[in-house]
Amino acid sequence: MTGDSYDDIEPLLKQLAVAVETGAPERKALREEAIDRCLPLADHIARKFSGRGEAFEDLLQVARLGLVQSIDRFDVYRGSRFLSFAVPTMMGEVRRYFRDSTWAVRVPRRIKETQVRLGVTIETLAQRLGRMPKARELAAELDVDQGELTQALLAANAYQSASLEAVCPDDGENTPLAMLDALGVDETGYEYVDQLLAVRPLIAELPDRERRVLMMRFFESMTQNQIAEQLGVSQMQVSRILSKTLGRLRAESLAN
Repeated sequence: MTGDSYDDIEPLLKQLAVAVETGAPERKALREEAIDRCLPLADHIARKFSGRGEAFEDLLQVARLGLVQSIDRFDVYRGSRFLSFAVPTMMGEVRRYFRDSTWAVRVPRRIKETQVRLGVTIETLAQRLGRMPKARELAAELDVDQGELTQALLAANAYQSASLEAVCPDDGENTPLAMLDALGVDETGYEYVDQLLAVRPLIAELPDRERRVLMMRFFESMTQNQIAEQLGVSQMQVSRILSKTLGRLRAESLAN
């Protein structure tokens, strides 16, 4: 096998299957060869999930575990391609790792799965409808009831905890600031929540960044620090974006 081609992996797996069935002594070497040949594929899967708050080494280990399971479980006599079986298996293992191992507070599995799908669903519906989706629309799209939707929204806060002594960026100048010192900052946006609900049609006309910040803050229950980390800006910049955007919506609403 050369480059990224896996065209000859099935013949190798057939040799392995025959060796296992007959108890041939080379079965261990064939299994190790098959795993070694497909390691770049597992590494690629791990990289697809990197940058989401988990160590790449952990993701790599999980993806490679999925690869080993794929090789051990693959039925060469079904006539299907190995990659069509191995890729979903490895991706499934990594997704289960995120779902089961990276939550600071225990959350039911079904709620975790709904929460993972929530962000993409909000964006998809917002683009389709030209406005922020309502709770019943989100619930229908996700095929859950509104009670479960509410639990999924709240579950976002249970994904990852942070020490109060952890250092976070402050004013855009990379000034060290303990998380404890950042707590208690006035959240000027809350006074605009009622107005926000009344100006949904105007939200669709906002620039992408402003609309995304609003969605993350008020529909995904993200903190300003979490938004700042995702956008690569400071918490103070997020605060200014929120204040400016909500003020603009309020002014346009009153003008209309």
